[in-house]
Amino acid sequence: MSDPMSQFTSSSPSDDGSTDETSSLKPNHLARIPLAILLVVALMGASFAATSTSDFVQHLDREVHKIHCSFVPGASEAELESPCRTVMLSPYSSWFRQDYWGGLPVSLFAIAVFAFLAYRAAHLLWRGQPLKSDGFFLTAATLLPLGMSGIFYWLAVNKVGAICKTCQGIYWTSVACFVAAVLTWVMSSGSDGKGIQRFFIGVVEGVAFVGVLTLVYLGAVPQADASAGGAKGCGTLVQPNDENGIMFPIDSHPGGASTIELLDPLCPSCRAFDVRLKTTQLRDKLDIKAVLFPLDSTCNWMVSGSMHPGACAVSEAMLCAAGAVDGKGSPAEARKILDWAFAEQESLTAMAKADEKKLRAEIETKFPAVKGCLGGHNVQNKLNKSLRWAVSNALSLLTPQVFVNGTRMCDEDTDLGLEFTLARMLEKTGAAPAGGSK
Repeated sequence: MSDPMSQFTSSSPSDDGSTDETSSLKPNHLARIPLAILLVVALMGASFAATSTSDFVQHLDREVHKIHCSFVPGASEAELESPCRTVMLSPYSSWFRQDYWGGLPVSLFAIAVFAFLAYRAAHLLWRGQPLKSDGFFLTAATLLPLGMSGIFYWLAVNKVGAICKTCQGIYWTSVACFVAAVLTWVMSSGSDGKGIQRFFIGVVEGVAFVGVLTLVYLGAVPQADASAGGAKGCGTLVQPNDENGIMFPIDSHPGGASTIELLDPLCPSCRAFDVRLKTTQLRDKLDIKAVLFPLDSTCNWMVSGSMHPGACAVSEAMLCAAGAVDGKGSPAEARKILDWAFAEQESLTAMAKADEKKLRAEIETKFPAVKGCLGGHNVQNKLNKSLRWAVSNALSLLTPQVFVNGTRMCDEDTDLGLEFTLARMLEKTGAAPAGGSK
């Protein structure tokens, strides 16, 4: 078996007995075919990544925009709610969120990698044909997007619970780039003895692509406007005290900043916020209590229709389980119901639309401890007091709403800007604590 590194250093004697820098193996011009395919696919991957990055940047202005979600790069399905939006708002879509507004989108690095692969393929096509060492380097380089695609596909399936079409475009182009690079490596031949040198030059060039594009992004990306909410918040609680015992811990960290979350257990935005909060290290610095605010006309007289059918029943169950009605129970049980409701949101909502009694029976079957309390006058009265707490603080009909030491986090900061804004809210001193008692 020949030495696999020989492709980098091999040379062959010429007819006169001297050593020629170029191998006697004739270049295989057919290797240009997979090389050309690699160029086209890499450009497609860069286009998918650019589309994703453009959507990310657009949302940094604190407003809600339509988002691209298509297998065709740049094509828009004009969806306000889509798997692509779910993935973009997940904590895995960007890095360094506490340091930069929105963080550095992962798709930005994908642009750089695919652009670099396209550059290398175009250069080799212009030069004439790839040598064996060129094919090896391309194969090694494509392992990066291939590996990252595997990691992010796993995260999308197991952590986010959604796979966007634009992301799938990146995944598939990563696979195609790898296959094309392997074919280029297998079909190429010849060596000029400079393979190792060009390999390390290629690594430096690749790092330069990533570094330059990152610097350009940081110089051009919209910055957080301190005057538009941010750490200053969007209002304060008028009456933060819990005189009626409606609050209960859902994420207790003694010594953490006193935090109140107004939530609806069947609200998709509340579920998404909970997922984002669980993945940030700042979560451990918050001592979170819940105030239930179901957007369900069954119990909430402030809404004309049931935005989230069944939310009243689940909220009652949480109050019962937490012991807010009779002092028997634990916040941990209420948290279990909340996690269950988040996990089964779609099916529970559909069940409530068809027959709310069936939903209540399902809750009692799943959590027997709430029997005798669920649907009773006492728990309904407690839930009514929870709604009146929101009224006394002049809160809008919106969930989730988060108050850190009495200061309300702006709605637009609960998605891409969560870590950045929360870190700065926690840095503030002298804010009045929230959720205490008189």
